[in-house]
Amino acid sequence: MARPGHARNPPALEEDEDEDPVDAMIGRTGCLAQHRALQDCMAERQDWRHCQAQLRAFGECMARRQRPRQP
Repeated sequence: MARPGHARNPPALEEDEDEDPVDAMIGRTGCLAQHRALQDCMAERQDWRHCQAQLRAFGECMARRQRPRQP
């Protein structure tokens, strides 16, 4: 017989915890709109080669966030 407490279901997720961790991380960069546009294009076109403008915009946004800030 299993010990008590070992067969419990994990606690139910609250609404705030339903957010995708990748979306949350990208949201903190300020590039979430570009990321979502890229995701939408990929879902619609099913070929990243047709989404070059969105890919470039997302890459440029992320690159701006990764550059060290000048004093």
